[in-house]
Amino acid sequence: MQLVVARIGRAHGIKGEVTVEVRTDEPELRLAPGAVLATEPASAGPLTIETGRVHSGRLLLRFDGVRDRNAAEALRNILLIAEVDPEEFPEDPEEFYDHQLIDLDVVTVDGTEVGRISEISHLPYQDLLIVKRPGGDEVMIPFVSEVVPEIDLEAQRAVIDPPPGLLDEAEAEIAGNRKDDAAGNRSEGNRKDDTDGVRKDETDGVRRGDTDGVRKDETDGVRRGDTGGVRKEEAAGGREGESS
Repeated sequence: MQLVVARIGRAHGIKGEVTVEVRTDEPELRLAPGAVLATEPASAGPLTIETGRVHSGRLLLRFDGVRDRNAAEALRNILLIAEVDPEEFPEDPEEFYDHQLIDLDVVTVDGTEVGRISEISHLPYQDLLIVKRPGGDEVMIPFVSEVVPEIDLEAQRAVIDPPPGLLDEAEAEIAGNRKDDAAGNRSEGNRKDDTDGVRKDETDGVRRGDTDGVRKDETDGVRRGDTGGVRKEEAAGGREGESS
C-alpha cells in the first residue's frame, strides 16, 4: 500500500537541496538516506534520497542526480510516496492511516447518521474528512479532537460533534442572528462604565481577545493525517492523498 510521506517545497541553496513538508510521524524511517520513493506525478520518480538534514526547523533533502538549484526547483510540489505494509498501524493510538479512515460511517454524538468518509484531504495546517452524505453531497469535517472526539475502528465509525453550521448552513445563520439580537438588546441607559467614568476595557488596556491573539488550531499546529499516520491533533490545517 502506498502512503504520501512528504511534499517537496522550494529549492534551498545552489547544490540541489529542497525543503520538505513532512507528512509522516516517522521521518527518520520513511525519509532516511537511501530510501527510494515513488512520486505523484509518477513521471517525476522514483526518487532516491541521498542526504537529509534539519536546518532552521525544516527538513532538507537531496536526491540522487539532483545537483543544482534549477533541478531542485523542478521538483517543487511533487509528493513523495512510500510503500507501507497494509497490516501496519501507527504506534500512537491517536494516529490513523488514511486507509483506516476511508469508508468509516460518520455519526453525530447523539447517533444521527451523517454519511461515510470517502476521502482524506491534507491541508498545510489541518486535515479534513470528506464525508459523502446519503443525498450525494459532501461535507468537510475538520479532523481535530474537538470535532471528531472518537474513531472506533472495530465498529467502523467516526463520531463527530459538529459546531453549528458545519452540517447545516441554516444553523450558522440562526446562531449568527441570535448573537446579533443579543448585542442589539443591551441596555445603554445605565452602563456601569458610564457611572464609573472609565470603561473597564479601557482601564484594562488590552481586550482579552487581543491578548489571546492566535487561534488554538494554529498554535497546536498539526496534522492528523497523512504521513506515518493521520495525527488526531488537538487543533487544526490534508494532504493531497493520504498519510504515512
